[in-house]
Amino acid sequence: CFFHCWFNLAGTFFLSFLELEQKLLFFCFPSQTETKSSRYGGERVAEVLQAHGVKFVFTLVGGHISPILVACEKIGIRIVDTRHEATAVFAADAVARLSGPVFVEFPIDTLYPFHLVEREFAAKGSPKGLVGNVPPQSPEKPFCWAWEPRILSPLPVRIPHATDHQVQQCAELVSRAKKPVILLGSQATLPPTPVDHIRTALESMGIPCFLGGMARGMLGRDSPLHIRQNRRDALKEADLVVLAGTVCDFRMNYGRVLNRRSKIIAVNRDKKQLLKNTDMFWKPTIAIQGDAGSFLLRLSKGLAGHRCPEDWLQSLKEGDITKERANRAKAVEKTEQHLNPLNVLHHVEDLMDEDSIIVADGGDFVGSAAYILRPRGPLCWLDPGAFGTLGVGGGFALGAKLCRPQSEVWIIYGDGSLGFSVAEFDTFTRHKTPVIALVGNDACWSQISREQVPILGSNVACGLAFTDYHIVADGYGGKGILIGREDEASLDEIIRKAQQEAQQGKAMLLNVLIGKTNFRQGSISV
Repeated sequence: CFFHCWFNLAGTFFLSFLELEQKLLFFCFPSQTETKSSRYGGERVAEVLQAHGVKFVFTLVGGHISPILVACEKIGIRIVDTRHEATAVFAADAVARLSGPVFVEFPIDTLYPFHLVEREFAAKGSPKGLVGNVPPQSPEKPFCWAWEPRILSPLPVRIPHATDHQVQQCAELVSRAKKPVILLGSQATLPPTPVDHIRTALESMGIPCFLGGMARGMLGRDSPLHIRQNRRDALKEADLVVLAGTVCDFRMNYGRVLNRRSKIIAVNRDKKQLLKNTDMFWKPTIAIQGDAGSFLLRLSKGLAGHRCPEDWLQSLKEGDITKERANRAKAVEKTEQHLNPLNVLHHVEDLMDEDSIIVADGGDFVGSAAYILRPRGPLCWLDPGAFGTLGVGGGFALGAKLCRPQSEVWIIYGDGSLGFSVAEFDTFTRHKTPVIALVGNDACWSQISREQVPILGSNVACGLAFTDYHIVADGYGGKGILIGREDEASLDEIIRKAQQEAQQGKAMLLNVLIGKTNFRQGSISV
């Protein structure tokens, strides 16, 4: 009797357990799986992506993701296949920065129809006993209730914001400041605050601004508020500094460039980045874990009618003009061989279209370009990040051209970084995304060589060759042009020709042979 009761109890418990698993989608009976259905998991993924507003999927094709790609194509999501997986990721990153969501890849083999999964997964022959019946259940589990109605729309995103009290405190500090400056970092460009609204807020406050990372271009090409030169000197003089998404890492000498007597307002979504190196080299007066863009909007409202002292802005602008004249003078100096890279960049700056996007991918040449090329507006400079990640060029340009097909997209390449994505000229050709690549070809990893040689006495692993990259572009269906010292007098003509060819649908590569300058001597490299 005891064993009979125990057996009944165990049986009841087992059935209850199966029922619970079934409700929680951990277990299902074979009869509840649509084994003859031609539908597959890739369709479900495509529906989710469509609900999230995804317009492009970037990929290097693979069997495990084929169901996603086919399903996306069927419902009108454009599939853009690249020649390297890294390019696909960078292209998706660019789309996310410029317009919206990014594609996420799901390498799950159950995305195929059930009968294909069963054929590969299920046991061969007739199952025997309880254990024999377990494996066939396994591939059925993901298919149970797979097509039941689901909420596919995006989940809400939590973004921290400054409190009203914090904004008021900051407004009081700014209103008393005689020499304030704002340092904008990439984080200030993040949604949900439109970048044009941030620009309006900055202009209403009239505070001098230094722009870094993705924030380059925030104030347009020639804003009187945008100070490009002598940042270190300005920070020594400033009595108030607003770090709006700017981090005190190596780019800010870990905070040591800040005047210890200055009032410092730091705003950052990430607490670790907000407080990086505090109490060692700097200390914020007010530290706000919050969105930098919306903070600037609210700060400008709190300062309605207040303007920064004009004499402070004028003194910084005069220093800017003096330094840029000196840089212009360096551009006309002759290098030992080939073209002066600064001169080439000035010609590009003068001719670049007002509706253009600049992609930065390189070391020394790109570092020089950051001083000379002026993004025409917000989100017109795609930045490789704090550590200058190499290889972003092809992907960033691809994503930018798809988002803004009417824009003139320039990739500023070092010859070293070009090696990561030159094959994407095939992608540009196939997907009709005509960009213009400007390659500073000095046959060297100059960013490293500049310090490695004087410090360690060797140029090992830094040397490259004056490779015919223009021929590579031709081979991939684009058009390449070799530019040397003999072409110096016709630089404008060559650049205009490249712009015209791009407008007509040709991806262009300008292989510019450049010499050495001391323009960036002393910059961080090793």
